[in-house]
Amino acid sequence: MTTPGRSFANSDRLRQRLHNLIPGGAHTYARGDDQYPEFHAPVLKRGAGARVWDVDGNEFIEYGIGLRSVTLGHGYRPVLDAVATAIADGLSFTRPTELELAAAEDFLRLVPTAEMVKFAKNGSDATTAAVRLARAVTGCELVAICEQPFFSTDDWFIGTTAMSAGVPPSTRTATLQFRYNDADSLAAVLAAHPGQVACVLLEAATATAEPEPGFLESVRALCDRYGALLVFDEIITGFRWSEHGAQAVYRVAPDLSCWGKAMGNGFPISALAGKRTFMDLGGLNTDSDRVFLLSTTHGPEAAGLAAFRAVVHAYDVGDPIGRMETAGRRLAAAVNAAAAAAGLADYVQVIGRPACLVFVTRNADGVPDQAFRTLLLQGLLSHGVLGQSFVLSAAHTDADIAATVVAATAALQPYRAAIDAGSVTGLLRGRPVAPAVRRTAAPRRLIRDPTP
Repeated sequence: MTTPGRSFANSDRLRQRLHNLIPGGAHTYARGDDQYPEFHAPVLKRGAGARVWDVDGNEFIEYGIGLRSVTLGHGYRPVLDAVATAIADGLSFTRPTELELAAAEDFLRLVPTAEMVKFAKNGSDATTAAVRLARAVTGCELVAICEQPFFSTDDWFIGTTAMSAGVPPSTRTATLQFRYNDADSLAAVLAAHPGQVACVLLEAATATAEPEPGFLESVRALCDRYGALLVFDEIITGFRWSEHGAQAVYRVAPDLSCWGKAMGNGFPISALAGKRTFMDLGGLNTDSDRVFLLSTTHGPEAAGLAAFRAVVHAYDVGDPIGRMETAGRRLAAAVNAAAAAAGLADYVQVIGRPACLVFVTRNADGVPDQAFRTLLLQGLLSHGVLGQSFVLSAAHTDADIAATVVAATAALQPYRAAIDAGSVTGLLRGRPVAPAVRRTAAPRRLIRDPTP
């Protein structure tokens, strides 16, 4: 696991073919080549637990595991067995199944603030349905969203980002923004548009930001005062902060909540949940105008629902979150200690919630820097650790954590040299990584560096 000079020749060949056939070379921007060092971007073949193997036979400890969607580990046998049993009897049908009822009962038992749930496949399905439902309930068009990284691939959110081409200007102006942990900024938005905001949407917490005392309670009170629905995005926090969601951790009840990622341990499933008085507008029996809430062919297919029920069982009988948090605390403490020992405590830091860690990388001036971040990623990959962060799963073992600390300690050596030199020149191979959501493309090369 700690042998530098790995070959990525097969990955490089496949990456060029991927770019010829798939825009961006990947189906998710966060998986793109530009998120990884130019000559250390593996194409993966399989995984088991917290380990993955690429097409060159390289083995890695994986973090950020499945873009935070895998909390029990790759190939977790009870989930696979449950899915195999379910799909042996068919995958999709023309009428609802018992499995849909059982999955809904499981979900609503875990999330007592919700009274109804509807399943889909992607987090964006759920958040966009929440926005549409809130607009129908309130008769208002505007949406207030927190200045947080990502809520949806749909126009109402993408229009606020640097990649807004293709989104009509009228759609862009219908989404307003406020700052996290700043209730006054939300109050200002709502006061400037009284009776016009359909919903307030935010993540209750992120990997790097916890709610300050009273913030979420103030958001709840402002929504009630101005007649806007409160929507929590639980797509990351659900099954990582708690199987009951961040709303249970912070004891603030939303009107609607959106779920995904870890619900299926990598199998595609998401959910919109909420109070019956709102959710039932998307049903058949309503005296009000009906809402086209969610109507998906594959939302109730057997594999995703069976995976979800198996995940629920794993959380019922075990403590995946406790294991993630214990491993995360050990990892953060050890890597931060290694950084301090190298004189890099002000430049490299592991921060965040223990189950959802990220690393901060600063240059010699103490400023966050993509080139220095890339240098650290390059070092980690060279020593068998794959990940844009240290987001854990319950499958990360003591041996995985120990090996990661060894890899990080080795990766800090060239980082120390770069800090001393004030530059990554001569240490970083290829171009720096770039933000996934940005207005212009970064230069790219899809062939191997001829240097050894």
